[in-house]
Amino acid sequence: MKIDYKTNGTCSRAVHIELDDQNRITDAYFDGGCNGNTKGICSLIKGMKAEEVIDRLEGTRCGMKPTSCPDQLAKALKSALKK
Repeated sequence: MKIDYKTNGTCSRAVHIELDDQNRITDAYFDGGCNGNTKGICSLIKGMKAEEVIDRLEGTRCGMKPTSCPDQLAKALKSALKK
């Protein structure tokens, strides 16, 4: 499954994720955001189950913002799994 999710409230504009048939992340990348941080996050989550990523990243804040790139990634995965 391929997910293209427009982020909201972050420096990044979108996150793109690919899941295999067992909901494991096979690829992910952000458009925009803090380049090193988003690349690092994407590298760390490869091979992980979407549900585990959601559990670990959901609710992460960026400074005073109520969301962050990791939180938006969790929202994208949560949205995709509901479909």
